[in-house]
Amino acid sequence: MFTNNQRQEERTGKHGTPRLQYLQELVSQFQNATDEETKERIVANLANFAYDPYNYTILRQLNVLELFVDCITEPNEKLVEFGIGGICNACAEPKNVATIVEADGIPLIIKSLSSPVRNTVSTPHLCLSGV
Repeated sequence: MFTNNQRQEERTGKHGTPRLQYLQELVSQFQNATDEETKERIVANLANFAYDPYNYTILRQLNVLELFVDCITEPNEKLVEFGIGGICNACAEPKNVATIVEADGIPLIIKSLSSPVRNTVSTPHLCLSGV
């Protein structure tokens, strides 16, 4: 289910963390993480947020799309898989596609098609069809 301002206020409540702050904390945790498993978990979480158009502006503001592009250059196949997933989740928005193109993401997405991970290979087909 997609979020709107009213639903976000209901879910966050009076004492909850605003979405921008929460996503900023995730990005900071990723940048400070040294453990690969922690990075994988955070990128997977960010990729889930990339599914909801409510988050698109925030993701661009925090450079999360560029973070996804950076992840697909990593030797860690899980980071590649989750980075591709985040990119593809966000591709419904033309502004996000432009950001990914500007970050030289298209050649990297195409390169990911040779990955041994099935999800990494099948996901870009959906993404490239929207580009």
